[in-house]
Amino acid sequence: MAAFKQKTEHMLTQLGGRIITQILFMGGVTFLAFDTLKTLFTKKTQWNLVVQQIYFVGVKSLSLTNLIAIFTGMVLALQFIVGLKRFGLELYVGQIIGMAICRELGPVLTSLMVAARVGSGIAAELGSMTVTEQVLALEAMGADPVSKLVVPRVLVVTLMTPILTIMADVVGIFGGMIITIFETGVGPKFYIDQIIRTVEVDDFLSGISKTLFFGFLIGVLSCYHGLKATRGTQGVGNATTASVVASSVAVFVADYFLTKMFLIF
Repeated sequence: MAAFKQKTEHMLTQLGGRIITQILFMGGVTFLAFDTLKTLFTKKTQWNLVVQQIYFVGVKSLSLTNLIAIFTGMVLALQFIVGLKRFGLELYVGQIIGMAICRELGPVLTSLMVAARVGSGIAAELGSMTVTEQVLALEAMGADPVSKLVVPRVLVVTLMTPILTIMADVVGIFGGMIITIFETGVGPKFYIDQIIRTVEVDDFLSGISKTLFFGFLIGVLSCYHGLKATRGTQGVGNATTASVVASSVAVFVADYFLTKMFLIF
């Protein structure tokens, strides 16, 4: 009986510790998000730092997001052609590819790639600055770490994720067109006409609008984990991993609620 009581107390202690950790994490992220927005609208933005981040976030991510997009479009075409052949509808595969890429796959997969490449890079960079006390040095000199380090990164990730998604949508649809032409024999004009007739402006805009939220979440979570890094190089590695995991989960959770909201309104 005593052993059971001791085991139960140990489990409840662990559970309570995890709940408190999650509450502190969510509170810290929320505070950083509000602080970032407040600093963005009340203090002067350092545009030279923003331009540097545009090159790192946008230009250097373009090849990765487009590579994922073109193969996603090609795989979608292969899968849907097999399914639609059973009903003799394989000629109309462009309609499904256009809807799937513009509404869901383009925004989500692009955001996940941004979380993996850009988010991990931000967490590692800020984590290294934190454990080597460069962030403390900035504060000692009177500089605001949020204004100098967080705002430029969050702003650029928020703005560049939709732009990368637009390019990924186009490339993904092009990848699907290549496979559709080879597998079904339809012409490019027929394929494009099917997409234009099916994909409405609202479908495209709802997908792009979601990436603004995804980009903001990725930026804030990556900066938070970087600024909270401890214990030297191991802590930087842990912060990088935690950043990618948290950003990916946040993208999927936010995707559900944003999709539901756009369907209602």
